[in-house]
Amino acid sequence: MPSKRFKKALELVDKSKSYALKAAVELLSKFPKAKFNETVDLAFRLGVDPKQSDQMVRGTVPLPHGSGKVVRVLVFSKSGPSADAARAAGAEYVGFEDMIKKCQEGWADFDVAIATPEAMAEVRKLGKVLGPRGLMPNPKTGTVTDDTAKAVKEVKAGRVEFKIDKAGNVHVPIGKAAFSATQIEENARAVIEAVSKARPASVKGTYIHSCTLSATMSPPVRVDVKEFVDHH
Repeated sequence: MPSKRFKKALELVDKSKSYALKAAVELLSKFPKAKFNETVDLAFRLGVDPKQSDQMVRGTVPLPHGSGKVVRVLVFSKSGPSADAARAAGAEYVGFEDMIKKCQEGWADFDVAIATPEAMAEVRKLGKVLGPRGLMPNPKTGTVTDDTAKAVKEVKAGRVEFKIDKAGNVHVPIGKAAFSATQIEENARAVIEAVSKARPASVKGTYIHSCTLSATMSPPVRVDVKEFVDHH
């Protein structure tokens, strides 16, 4: 049964309408707030076939105002300059054999894993453990690099990853309900632009079928993405 709060929010939304981003954010900020600091999400339904390898949509985007989430970072690196740099940049966990062993034993108290290319030879063996949780370091997302300090800082500052699921949808957290409308709008804009730019060349027809903005406990608000879509 939807809560009173949810019903109140629903009354504010015109379901038949797509809102310009600014209006969608304003509407979201008018919804009655939950008792906790809800996460604000964007969800996209894309006109791609996730089964085709050339229609993969994934990438990372730095959020101008961060995600509002504390990001715990594990860096796989042999001791030396890159391990020291990772620690100095604020990584919670830095190590090599010891960390690989902990992960093999099922430990997963971190949100992002970064590895040096050298460490990757061993870290690859954690595919079965880290892969299903989406925690595998990957050069495409900037998490396999010798510049561990830069990677740690970017991830901590609120760089989010996006990737299509089996149904061709993408969900991206873009902030917290306590953010100002401007912060949410600017974060959302960065994500919509990044997802638009990630359009695979082989996709014909409509790429972004729909885009909705919502908070954890709120109804979704449809966002009109016309202003972001390339018309080539």
